[in-house]
Amino acid sequence: MRRFIFIVSVALLSFVTFSCSNCCGEGELNHNYMWFDCEANYRTLSEPDSIRFYLEKCKNLGFDNVVVDMKSIMGEVLYDSEIAPYMGDWEGVVRDRNYDMFGYFLEYGHELGLRVFGSLNVFAGGHNYFDRGIIYGDKAHWQSICYEKGQLVPISSIKTNYNGMLNPANPEVQQYQIDILKEFVRKYPEMDGLIFDRVRYDGVTADFSELSKKLFEEYSGLTVENFPEDILSWYDEDGNLRETWVPGKYGKKWIEWRANVIHDFVVKAHEELKAINPELILGDYTGAWYPTYWQLGVNWASKEYDPYQVPEYQAWATEDYYKTGYAEHLDIYMTGLYYSLITKDDVDKATGVVGQRSEAGMDNSLTYCYSVEGGAELAKEITKGVVPVIGSIYVEQYIGDFTPFGPAVEQALKSTDGVMIFDIVHLNKHHLWDVLEQAMKTANN
Repeated sequence: MRRFIFIVSVALLSFVTFSCSNCCGEGELNHNYMWFDCEANYRTLSEPDSIRFYLEKCKNLGFDNVVVDMKSIMGEVLYDSEIAPYMGDWEGVVRDRNYDMFGYFLEYGHELGLRVFGSLNVFAGGHNYFDRGIIYGDKAHWQSICYEKGQLVPISSIKTNYNGMLNPANPEVQQYQIDILKEFVRKYPEMDGLIFDRVRYDGVTADFSELSKKLFEEYSGLTVENFPEDILSWYDEDGNLRETWVPGKYGKKWIEWRANVIHDFVVKAHEELKAINPELILGDYTGAWYPTYWQLGVNWASKEYDPYQVPEYQAWATEDYYKTGYAEHLDIYMTGLYYSLITKDDVDKATGVVGQRSEAGMDNSLTYCYSVEGGAELAKEITKGVVPVIGSIYVEQYIGDFTPFGPAVEQALKSTDGVMIFDIVHLNKHHLWDVLEQAMKTANN
């Protein structure tokens, strides 16, 4: 049985020390994480020797933690589940149901002194580019209903969006996901931690089902007579379709309700998983762009942070929005610093938007938030020191010019409590292992 002593200094969160009596030996472990995506690495991780090879590579570069994606965006899992469908094939590669990929990660990772985390995509249920996933089967009624361009449509019909997301407010969906999380934790008691991914809505246009209307009315005490226009409107006063949506008269309360849905789910998951394994390290992975992340129904801040006190946030934050913050229910928090600009000085020098802004909830503002340094500072500010903040770097943010990749890693290590790299497939594809190694060495000197 592993024992972890979790020591967090609120004043100085420069590092967190864990004692691990079985797998890791004595000494300190850093907060550097390498992510293994389940779909992109399906072929690579179908051989135990390949798993060992990449774990050794990560260890040699200074990573003491790996995160293994075990439930895809299709709602299929990579272990033998009695609840969720098994992901037995991908892009022509077939795996036997008895292939215990995560078991190999645990065995080899612990031999090397690595902590091994599982990750599950929670409210994801389909890949719309492949018409595959649980929303294309017997769980079709769980998919998000989106209010797109003035029309209510199932998310599976929106082929410009690969994420076939579920409705997080649906109690059946929530219980199904909790059951899967609990099954996974019970199946792998030697797992060091679990990272939640996609514990969110698809975006501001989801979910507008009749069930969500009913649940919102129960929460708010309001009667929504003109749904969904009283929440979000695509039409002007003359009934003409707008180019973009505008909030309706109950829009802010709706935003609060959605954030409360996610908050309550995180709290419940935390309680039920800790009841199974009190030593399990629980984390969450979200985007760092907090000023617009409300569109995804997520408030990853501390309850001690009140966005209503920030004048520019009052356009969307209610006086009670701060109550939906859930950072206190996490042991680690991974914040996606998906920015091509590295420092705040880079923002000052920029004359327009630089790099990709394609992630859900992003906008085109030219602010410090949209730099690795500024985004990290904001994440640290609003989590109030209650949880270590791990700066997460998406390798292909720099596709076309990987020059800023190394500096981005260095800045994340400088400005947060560690770094997470997403993902090994991009390091392989673009031959960036040496660049990463140099960045890690530079940051640690």
